[in-house]
Amino acid sequence: MNTFFSQLQHHTAKAQQAMLNAPVIAEVQRGNIDKEMYVAFLTQAYHHVKHTVPLLMACGGRLSAEYEWVREALAEYIEEEKGHQEWILNDIKACGADAEQVRNNIGQGCVGQAIELMVAYLYHNIDRQNPLALFGMVWVLEGTSVGIGGQMAQIIQTRLELPAEAMTYLVSHSVLDQSHLQFFEQLMNKITDPRDQQVIIDSANMVFDLYGQMLRALPVQTTQQAA
Repeated sequence: MNTFFSQLQHHTAKAQQAMLNAPVIAEVQRGNIDKEMYVAFLTQAYHHVKHTVPLLMACGGRLSAEYEWVREALAEYIEEEKGHQEWILNDIKACGADAEQVRNNIGQGCVGQAIELMVAYLYHNIDRQNPLALFGMVWVLEGTSVGIGGQMAQIIQTRLELPAEAMTYLVSHSVLDQSHLQFFEQLMNKITDPRDQQVIIDSANMVFDLYGQMLRALPVQTTQQAA
Protein backbone atom coordinates (compact mmCIF):
# COMPACT_ATOMS: atom_id res chain seq x y z
CA MET A 1 0.00 0.00 0.00
CA ASN A 2 1.50 3.34 -1.09
CA THR A 3 0.80 5.35 2.05
CA PHE A 4 2.15 8.82 2.62
CA PHE A 5 4.38 7.49 5.40
CA SER A 6 5.98 5.07 2.96
CA GLN A 7 6.42 7.92 0.47
CA LEU A 8 8.04 10.02 3.19
CA GLN A 9 10.48 7.20 3.94
CA HIS A 10 11.27 6.75 0.25
CA HIS A 11 11.76 10.42 -0.62
CA THR A 12 13.99 11.10 2.39
CA ALA A 13 16.04 7.87 2.31
CA LYS A 14 19.00 9.47 0.50
CA ALA A 15 19.20 12.38 2.96
CA GLN A 16 18.80 9.99 5.88
CA GLN A 17 21.68 7.83 4.66
CA ALA A 18 23.88 10.88 4.16
CA MET A 19 23.26 11.80 7.79
CA LEU A 20 24.01 8.26 8.96
CA ASN A 21 27.30 8.40 7.05
CA ALA A 22 28.62 11.03 9.47
CA PRO A 23 32.00 9.67 10.67
CA VAL A 24 31.04 9.96 14.34
CA ILE A 25 28.39 7.25 13.99
CA ALA A 26 30.82 4.69 12.59
CA GLU A 27 33.41 5.57 15.23
CA VAL A 28 30.92 5.16 18.07
CA GLN A 29 29.86 1.80 16.63
CA ARG A 30 33.54 0.78 16.76
CA GLY A 31 33.70 1.88 20.38
CA ASN A 32 35.88 4.90 19.63
CA ILE A 33 34.25 7.49 21.86
CA ASP A 34 35.19 9.74 24.73
CA LYS A 35 33.19 11.77 27.20
CA GLU A 36 34.00 15.03 25.39
CA MET A 37 32.18 13.85 22.29
CA TYR A 38 29.18 12.56 24.25
CA VAL A 39 28.82 15.83 26.16
CA ALA A 40 29.20 17.78 22.91
CA PHE A 41 26.36 15.75 21.43
CA LEU A 42 24.16 16.27 24.50
CA THR A 43 24.89 19.99 24.32
CA GLN A 44 23.56 20.24 20.76
CA ALA A 45 20.63 18.00 21.69
CA TYR A 46 19.70 20.39 24.50
CA HIS A 47 19.71 23.36 22.15
CA HIS A 48 17.13 21.81 19.86
CA VAL A 49 15.10 19.80 22.38
CA LYS A 50 14.43 22.97 24.40
CA HIS A 51 12.51 24.20 21.34
CA THR A 52 10.39 21.06 20.89
CA VAL A 53 7.40 22.21 22.94
CA PRO A 54 7.53 25.82 21.65
CA LEU A 55 7.65 24.50 18.07
CA LEU A 56 4.73 22.16 18.71
CA MET A 57 2.75 25.04 20.20
CA ALA A 58 3.65 27.34 17.32
CA CYS A 59 2.54 24.70 14.82
CA GLY A 60 -0.77 24.18 16.64
CA GLY A 61 -1.44 27.90 16.66
CA ARG A 62 -0.92 28.21 12.88
CA LEU A 63 -2.97 25.22 11.72
CA SER A 64 -6.20 25.88 9.83
CA ALA A 65 -9.54 24.56 11.05
CA GLU A 66 -9.39 21.61 8.65
CA TYR A 67 -6.42 20.31 10.61
CA GLU A 68 -8.08 20.45 14.02
CA TRP A 69 -7.38 16.73 14.36
CA VAL A 70 -3.67 17.44 13.97
CA ARG A 71 -3.90 20.11 16.67
CA GLU A 72 -5.38 17.51 19.02
CA ALA A 73 -2.48 15.17 18.23
CA LEU A 74 -0.02 17.98 18.96
CA ALA A 75 -1.54 18.35 22.43
CA GLU A 76 -0.56 14.72 23.08
CA TYR A 77 2.97 15.34 21.79
CA ILE A 78 3.33 18.38 24.05
CA GLU A 79 2.26 16.45 27.11
CA GLU A 80 4.85 13.76 26.41
CA GLU A 81 7.71 16.03 25.34
CA LYS A 82 7.64 18.75 27.97
CA GLY A 83 10.64 18.92 30.25
CA HIS A 84 12.88 16.61 28.22
CA GLN A 85 15.52 19.31 27.91
CA GLU A 86 16.01 19.03 31.67
CA TRP A 87 16.75 15.32 31.25
CA ILE A 88 19.62 16.29 28.97
CA LEU A 89 21.03 18.79 31.47
CA ASN A 90 20.87 16.11 34.17
CA ASP A 91 22.77 13.73 31.86
CA ILE A 92 25.42 16.39 31.26
CA LYS A 93 25.77 16.97 35.01
CA ALA A 94 26.06 13.20 35.61
CA CYS A 95 28.96 13.19 33.14
CA GLY A 96 30.76 15.73 35.31
CA ALA A 97 30.30 18.59 32.82
CA ASP A 98 28.88 22.08 33.38
CA ALA A 99 25.15 21.85 32.69
CA GLU A 100 24.54 25.51 33.53
CA GLN A 101 27.03 26.57 30.88
CA VAL A 102 24.91 24.65 28.38
CA ARG A 103 21.65 26.06 29.72
CA ASN A 104 23.00 29.60 29.42
CA ASN A 105 24.53 29.00 25.96
CA ILE A 106 28.06 30.08 26.88
CA GLY A 107 31.54 28.74 26.17
CA GLN A 108 31.62 25.08 25.20
CA GLY A 109 27.91 24.93 25.96
CA CYS A 110 27.03 27.06 22.95
CA VAL A 111 24.63 25.99 20.23
CA GLY A 112 26.34 25.08 16.96
CA GLN A 113 25.56 26.68 13.62
CA ALA A 114 23.73 23.66 12.21
CA ILE A 115 21.30 23.40 15.13
CA GLU A 116 20.80 27.17 15.16
CA LEU A 117 19.86 27.05 11.48
CA MET A 118 17.66 23.98 11.93
CA VAL A 119 15.59 25.61 14.66
CA ALA A 120 15.34 28.90 12.74
CA TYR A 121 14.27 27.04 9.59
CA LEU A 122 11.46 25.32 11.46
CA TYR A 123 10.17 28.49 13.14
CA HIS A 124 10.27 30.33 9.82
CA ASN A 125 8.35 27.65 7.97
CA ILE A 126 5.74 27.28 10.68
CA ASP A 127 5.21 31.04 10.82
CA ARG A 128 5.61 32.04 7.16
CA GLN A 129 5.05 28.97 5.00
CA ASN A 130 3.24 25.86 6.22
CA PRO A 131 3.10 24.75 9.88
CA LEU A 132 3.10 21.08 8.85
CA ALA A 133 6.81 21.51 8.11
CA LEU A 134 7.29 20.68 11.78
CA PHE A 135 6.61 17.03 11.02
CA GLY A 136 9.75 16.84 8.91
CA MET A 137 11.72 17.33 12.11
CA VAL A 138 9.58 14.78 13.94
CA TRP A 139 10.36 12.16 11.29
CA VAL A 140 14.11 12.84 11.45
CA LEU A 141 14.44 12.77 15.23
CA GLU A 142 12.04 9.98 16.08
CA GLY A 143 12.99 7.83 13.11
CA THR A 144 16.68 8.16 13.95
CA SER A 145 16.10 7.51 17.64
CA VAL A 146 14.25 4.28 16.93
CA GLY A 147 16.67 3.27 14.18
CA ILE A 148 20.03 3.62 15.96
CA GLY A 149 19.42 5.43 19.27
CA GLY A 150 19.19 2.37 21.50
CA GLN A 151 22.26 0.72 19.98
CA MET A 152 24.33 3.88 20.29
CA ALA A 153 23.23 4.43 23.88
CA GLN A 154 24.34 0.94 24.87
CA ILE A 155 27.76 1.35 23.26
CA ILE A 156 28.30 4.79 24.81
CA GLN A 157 27.31 3.67 28.30
CA THR A 158 29.43 0.52 28.17
CA ARG A 159 32.49 2.15 26.64
CA LEU A 160 32.50 5.19 28.95
CA GLU A 161 31.30 3.24 32.01
CA LEU A 162 28.61 5.82 32.65
CA PRO A 163 25.87 5.48 35.27
CA ALA A 164 22.25 5.22 34.17
CA GLU A 165 21.78 8.82 35.37
CA ALA A 166 23.98 9.98 32.47
CA MET A 167 21.94 8.16 29.81
CA THR A 168 18.32 9.18 30.42
CA TYR A 169 17.86 11.14 27.18
CA LEU A 170 19.22 8.58 24.74
CA VAL A 171 17.85 5.51 26.50
CA SER A 172 14.38 6.88 27.21
CA HIS A 173 13.92 8.22 23.70
CA SER A 174 14.98 5.01 22.02
CA VAL A 175 12.11 3.36 23.92
CA LEU A 176 9.55 6.18 23.95
CA ASP A 177 9.97 6.98 20.28
CA GLN A 178 8.96 3.47 19.22
CA SER A 179 5.38 4.19 20.26
CA HIS A 180 5.73 7.79 19.05
CA LEU A 181 6.74 6.54 15.61
CA GLN A 182 3.66 4.34 15.31
CA PHE A 183 1.51 7.32 16.28
CA PHE A 184 3.40 9.49 13.79
CA GLU A 185 2.89 6.96 10.98
CA GLN A 186 -0.87 6.89 11.58
CA LEU A 187 -0.95 10.69 11.67
CA MET A 188 1.01 11.09 8.43
CA ASN A 189 -1.21 8.62 6.58
CA LYS A 190 -4.19 10.90 7.23
CA ILE A 191 -2.54 13.81 5.39
CA THR A 192 -3.75 13.59 1.81
CA ASP A 193 -3.07 17.01 0.29
CA PRO A 194 -0.04 16.60 -2.04
CA ARG A 195 1.15 20.14 -1.26
CA ASP A 196 1.21 19.46 2.46
CA GLN A 197 2.90 16.13 1.89
CA GLN A 198 5.65 17.80 -0.14
CA VAL A 199 6.21 20.39 2.59
CA ILE A 200 6.84 17.61 5.11
CA ILE A 201 9.19 15.78 2.73
CA ASP A 202 11.15 18.95 1.98
CA SER A 203 11.40 19.80 5.67
CA ALA A 204 12.64 16.31 6.55
CA ASN A 205 15.34 16.47 3.88
CA MET A 206 16.50 19.85 5.19
CA VAL A 207 16.57 18.66 8.80
CA PHE A 208 18.43 15.45 7.86
CA ASP A 209 21.06 17.61 6.18
CA LEU A 210 21.43 20.05 9.07
CA TYR A 211 21.42 17.32 11.71
CA GLY A 212 24.10 15.55 9.71
CA GLN A 213 26.15 18.76 9.71
CA MET A 214 25.84 18.86 13.50
CA LEU A 215 27.08 15.27 13.77
CA ARG A 216 30.03 16.03 11.49
CA ALA A 217 31.01 18.96 13.70
CA LEU A 218 31.32 16.79 16.83
CA PRO A 219 34.83 16.01 18.10
CA VAL A 220 35.57 12.54 16.78
CA GLN A 221 38.05 10.07 18.24
CA THR A 222 39.13 8.07 15.21
CA THR A 223 40.44 4.50 15.20
CA GLN A 224 43.96 5.81 14.56
CA GLN A 225 43.75 8.23 17.51
CA ALA A 226 42.44 5.48 19.76
CA ALA A 227 45.38 3.25 18.77
